[in-house]
Amino acid sequence: MDRAALTVKRLGAADRARWDAFVESCPDATFFHLSAWQAIIEEIFRHRTFYLYAERAGEIIAVLPLAEVKSRLFGHSLVSLPFCVYGGIAGAAEAGPALEAEAEAIAGRLGVQHLEYRNLDGRHPDWPRQDLYVTFRKAIEPEVEANLLAIPRKQRAMVRKGIANGLVSHLDDGVERFFTLYADNVLRHGTPALPKQFFARLRERFGERCEVLTVTDPAGKPLSSVLSFYFRDEVLPYYAGDDERARGLAANDFKYWELMRRACERGCRVFDYGRSKVGTGPYAFKKNWGFEPRPLAYEYRLYKRDSVPQNNPMNPKYRVFIALWRRLPIGVANALGPLIVRNLG
Repeated sequence: MDRAALTVKRLGAADRARWDAFVESCPDATFFHLSAWQAIIEEIFRHRTFYLYAERAGEIIAVLPLAEVKSRLFGHSLVSLPFCVYGGIAGAAEAGPALEAEAEAIAGRLGVQHLEYRNLDGRHPDWPRQDLYVTFRKAIEPEVEANLLAIPRKQRAMVRKGIANGLVSHLDDGVERFFTLYADNVLRHGTPALPKQFFARLRERFGERCEVLTVTDPAGKPLSSVLSFYFRDEVLPYYAGDDERARGLAANDFKYWELMRRACERGCRVFDYGRSKVGTGPYAFKKNWGFEPRPLAYEYRLYKRDSVPQNNPMNPKYRVFIALWRRLPIGVANALGPLIVRNLG
């Protein structure tokens, strides 16, 4: 008998359960391949999405989520996936060419400048790549104490300092304390904040898979907070913010230890410290925890540009903008930030 034909289709409402069941079972799929991201990207950021899946004999064998990002400041692109550190094709290798062909057809119809795949692992060695980003992933030991002892000595001392300072971790019901710390933190670094509505929607859409952990001093004043995702046996701290007092009290160190401890007790087996830019403070901080960097294979198809885009704070052309942004009142920055950052992704 002839083998059933492979077809590429667009995700519809009736397909969401099948899509997510596939993502849950696919070894190379990530939290960011879940279908709930589609509604979040469309509703919060107003980007058009193209969620493609390859099917054979009525069974999904691969998925490719895409979103169009169009900006006068930062260009016009088709990305898998904006606001997510991982993306690209997940599933059977045989489906890759068909999904990529459909993605390129969409890119052509939209007239984008480039198509971007945020892969964990490379698929096309000859394509242009973004070499700026790495990820940090490490196994979580089954016993809590073993995880503490696995942290390098100097970093472990910082965790113990936070404990000695009487810091306390809490799981928050909402995003209020998190957003206050996050927005203040990104303003000090000269970058726009994502809208509070985005974080509230993440909590709403992902439920128990999206958690906010906030660290306070003994008097209950918030010092540091992190919004994390849970996927299969992994925990992914994704967005974070700190008060200016946090560093002196080791609140940031204590925060990530508490997250690791709680994840261990929850049965998680992988701590995904997320993406960082090579040569930055967060990169060094994660290495200090004993994590080794793993380069991310962000691959590009360039149509109306000659080089890979550099829409990130390390680009020298944004230095003046960053310096000016740091001077804004927090209320003004929070109002203007979402209008800018929606186009960065």
